[in-house]
Amino acid sequence: MRDDAGLLEDASRGFVLPASLTAQTVLSVHHWTDRLFSLTMTRDSAFRFKNGQFAMIGLPVDGKPLLRAYSMVSANHADLLEFFSIKVAEGPLTSRLQHVRPGDTVLVGRKPTGTLVLDHLKPGRNLYLFATGTGLAPFMSLVEDPDLYDLFDRVILTHTVRRVPELAYAERLTRELPDHAFLGEEVRNKLVYYPSVTGEPFKTQGRITDLIRSGRLFADLAVPPIDPEHDRAMLCGSTPMLAEVSGLLEQAGLREGHNDAPAEYVIEKAFAER
Repeated sequence: MRDDAGLLEDASRGFVLPASLTAQTVLSVHHWTDRLFSLTMTRDSAFRFKNGQFAMIGLPVDGKPLLRAYSMVSANHADLLEFFSIKVAEGPLTSRLQHVRPGDTVLVGRKPTGTLVLDHLKPGRNLYLFATGTGLAPFMSLVEDPDLYDLFDRVILTHTVRRVPELAYAERLTRELPDHAFLGEEVRNKLVYYPSVTGEPFKTQGRITDLIRSGRLFADLAVPPIDPEHDRAMLCGSTPMLAEVSGLLEQAGLREGHNDAPAEYVIEKAFAER
């Protein structure tokens, strides 16, 4: 599989590209750890999305497209597409996707969707982005959205992982974005990156739910506890985190928003970290 033609001519599998998909060429692959990797690929000129959304991506397997939901890491103004994935040895898709190389072809759905978009939230002062593992992906696109900084005075991005090397994109968040030609000043003034690690020593250790309950999150940031009048939140990551953090937000008085009823927080339910 080296280009659209090669994919379409894969006679051994009899694969025909459906109209709902495009075939994009892998440009680079980065293996963060033995469990995590990212890949960039070309972007179809007609592919449009809102920052925070996801698309179905995958590979042809036994003559059929094998697809899973992946949030875009890249912002909607970027020329390429970037995705962030875990590696599952027995995973139907990730066991194959982790082995792609530059020049290979990956299928991308034409219709992005998702709840982690800015217009699903009511206006507020502070925006919390709660992520675990690969749930960081949609927030990477959002922190490169100029509208984010127009809407909120402070953006607090939390990312919780098991091991320190799994803090993917830390360099981009702490060094590259603050020096960004167009967003650098906004990032320096408004974006707060708050990583935590659960499985080994780190400056901030523990699950984000425990850091919220204990009050350490707010003490470290020198901000008051979450308040429905001023604070908004987005959640993406593991199923336990989604359940626990949404419960804490509800206890604090925040309510879940939808596309037809914006509120104080939103959660991506279409998929969980896997």
